[in-house]
Amino acid sequence: MQGKRICATIIMAAWAAALVAGIALAPTPASADDTLKFISYQKDEKGVGDWFVAVIREFEATHPGVHIEFTKVEPGAYAETMTTLFAGGSPPDIVHLAAFDYPKFAANDWLENLDPYIAQSKFDLKGWAGQSKCIWKGHTVCILNLYFGFFMAYNDEMLAKAGVAVPKNYSEFMDAAKKTTIVKDGIVQQFGTGHEIGAGVAWYVTEMLNYMLPLHAFWTNDKGEVTLDTPQMVQALTEWKAINRSGFMPKDPKPGDTRQLLIDSKEAMKVDGPWLAPIIAQAKPEIRAHLKLTASPFQPPVGGTSNVLAMAHDISAAHKKLVWDFLTIAASDKFQTLLGTLGQSLPSSPRADVAAAKEKNPDLAVLLNAQHAASEAGIDRIPTGLETKYNEFSKMIMEEAQRMIINDLDPAAVAKVMQKRGVEIQQAS
Repeated sequence: MQGKRICATIIMAAWAAALVAGIALAPTPASADDTLKFISYQKDEKGVGDWFVAVIREFEATHPGVHIEFTKVEPGAYAETMTTLFAGGSPPDIVHLAAFDYPKFAANDWLENLDPYIAQSKFDLKGWAGQSKCIWKGHTVCILNLYFGFFMAYNDEMLAKAGVAVPKNYSEFMDAAKKTTIVKDGIVQQFGTGHEIGAGVAWYVTEMLNYMLPLHAFWTNDKGEVTLDTPQMVQALTEWKAINRSGFMPKDPKPGDTRQLLIDSKEAMKVDGPWLAPIIAQAKPEIRAHLKLTASPFQPPVGGTSNVLAMAHDISAAHKKLVWDFLTIAASDKFQTLLGTLGQSLPSSPRADVAAAKEKNPDLAVLLNAQHAASEAGIDRIPTGLETKYNEFSKMIMEEAQRMIINDLDPAAVAKVMQKRGVEIQQAS
C-alpha cells in the first residue's frame, strides 16, 4: 500500500510538472514574463466558466501584451495538483481554490497578503458576503468568489394534499415530512424530504448543520475551542438522529439522488444551496409548475464559502501587480453584476446590480436572501480552529453520527465521544 502511495505521488508530481511545462511552452503574444498562469476546475463550467473568460478578456484588453493562460484541472485531482505545483515552486499566478482547501495553502504561506494592495487601491470590501472568512492570521489572503446560503424548495401540490403549510421551523418541518411521506405495501412511494448524506463526508456534516445552527450549536466557538459536549449539541444530535431514523427520507442515497427525487415529483421538500436551482429548472413543465422556493425552516440557514480567488506569494513583483489588477476586475461592480447574469451565480459584492439577473431568474431573490441571512449571521461550514484539520474532523463526526443512528445510541453519550475525539484531532501535531 505504501508503495502504491509513493508511486501515485511520483505520477502526480510528474503530471503537474508536465502541466506547468505545457503552460510555459504555450505560445503567448509576448514573452513568458508577460503571461499569467491561471488554473481552475470551473473553466468549462457553463455560466461561471463563461464569466471567467469574460474577466480574462477584459484584463487582456486593458493590459496590451499581457496574456492569461487559462488551464483546467478536473475537480477530483485539483487540490493535490495545486499542492504539488506550490510545493514545487511553480504556482499559478492567479490562484483559484475551493474554500475547503484554501486554509492549507494559507497555512503554508503560499498566498500573498492582499492588505497592502487593498489599502493602496482603496478597494472597498465592506459588506462583501463571507469576506471575513478570507482573513488568515489577521491578514486578507483571498477575495471570496462565492458565498451561499441554504433555502428550501418544496412541491406545493404535495403539501396541499397533505394538508400542511410551508414549514417555518424544525417541528413544522418534521410534521410536514411525516405527512408527505407515502408508503404503500411497505415501499415508500413519496418521501417527505431528503438530505445528501451519501455525497461524501463534507456534505454529511454540512447537512447536520441544518439541525445545529437554530440551536446555536456548532463544532467550535469563536476562540477555536471544540464545543461538541453541550446541551445544544445533544439536542441537535437528537434531531439529526430522529430525521435519519424516521423513514421520511432515503436512508442510503447516492450523490444527487435526493435532488433528482425532488424534480421527479417523488420528494416533497428539499433544503439545499443555490446549485439546486438549475436542477429544478430541468424538471418536466408539469412538475416544475409546482416547485416553489422559500426561506429554509432552519434559521439561521446553513451558509458558507464556496471558492476564493487569491494571489501566489512566490511570484515576481511585476506579476503580483498584474494579478491584483485581475482580482480588482473580477471584483468590480461591472463584473460582479455580470456574475449574476452571465455567470448565473450569486455575486458577493453588495454593489452588484442584480435587477437583470432577477428578471432572468425570478427565484434569485430567494437565493440572495438566503446568502445575506447566512452571511449576516457569520455562518460558515469550516470551524474556527480546525481549518487545516477539517477533513479528519468531519470524518470523525460522520463516523460517530452514523454509529449513533445505526445502533440507536444516546446522543448525550455520542456528544461526549465526539468531544474527546475532536480535541484529540485538534491537538495532534
